[in-house]
Amino acid sequence: MNQTVNIVGREVGDNHPPLIIPEIGINHEGSIDKAIMMIDAAVDAGAEIVKFQCHITHHEMLETDMKPGDISDETLWDIIKRCELTEDEEKRIIDYCRQKNIIFLSTPFSREACDRLESMDVQAYKIGSGECNNLPLIHYVASKNKPIILSTGMNDMNSISKTVQIIKSHNTPLILLHCTSMYPTPYDKVRLGAINDLQDNFPDIPVGFSDHSLGIAASLGSIALGSCIIEKHFTISRSWPGPDTGISIEPNELKSLIEHSKQIWESRGGSKNILEEEKPVIDFAYASVVSIKSIKKGEKFSLDNIWVKRPGNGELLSDKFDKILGTTAQQDISLNSQISLKDIDHSIKF
Repeated sequence: MNQTVNIVGREVGDNHPPLIIPEIGINHEGSIDKAIMMIDAAVDAGAEIVKFQCHITHHEMLETDMKPGDISDETLWDIIKRCELTEDEEKRIIDYCRQKNIIFLSTPFSREACDRLESMDVQAYKIGSGECNNLPLIHYVASKNKPIILSTGMNDMNSISKTVQIIKSHNTPLILLHCTSMYPTPYDKVRLGAINDLQDNFPDIPVGFSDHSLGIAASLGSIALGSCIIEKHFTISRSWPGPDTGISIEPNELKSLIEHSKQIWESRGGSKNILEEEKPVIDFAYASVVSIKSIKKGEKFSLDNIWVKRPGNGELLSDKFDKILGTTAQQDISLNSQISLKDIDHSIKF
């Protein structure tokens, strides 16, 4: 069993319902009004937590005309710069989350972003896949000894192990998220089996799933495999502009994800045995051995005079039928009677 990690009072692990993290990220496009609207929508959908990204652009990257693949025709620098929130705006967002009783989580993309979040008394961090092997930043964030949720997209087990070792060296609580860094992720590239790989390689660390596929099917499927966290990009409407809105879920989908994840979590585990609660159904659903003709004492039981019929409250159920065939009736038996133990040869061993 994986350990439990406390994320700002919320226990996360095998024995707790999955924590669904709607990632507002930069879907607010730098607008605090949109950010507040999305917090409200997440609260209304039943979310316990929201996640943002803390960007101080000139500290996290060089100015570049590089574009983020197929995500946008805009340069990465321009996207991040436009979506930056000021320190005052982030404080307002954190204060608003506290008013709404929803956990605030953020991803620092630089030392300076981490420092900013520390100054605001943020109690946990999310590290994105792009920073999974950024060992200097990992060291820095882990040194704060706040729980870390770490996405592992674009990294293999060797790379992940190095990062895990660093975080453990600081005695910092850790949760790993499987992730495929494709936007959107085709279903045949989701690889939910990687969740089990992470569980096998890091049995003392809770494992979750950061899902970039469309819809919520893959997220729900991951819960059946033991995922304790689901992270999913979130927006009020996919018609809004922004590089991540196209792969984001809307409030009605978030609500479904939260509700259905709990149902799947409750359905996990167990073994194949008969439950005490199933026994009343057994009485009417099973079949008993019955007479289909009147049978005289000394007459042999055969396919012509016995068969199996419901209800299953007789002394001899249908699984005893073959052993009764060919034996001798010990007394007269009327038509449509359940065959009882006193009707059969006591030497029969079941």
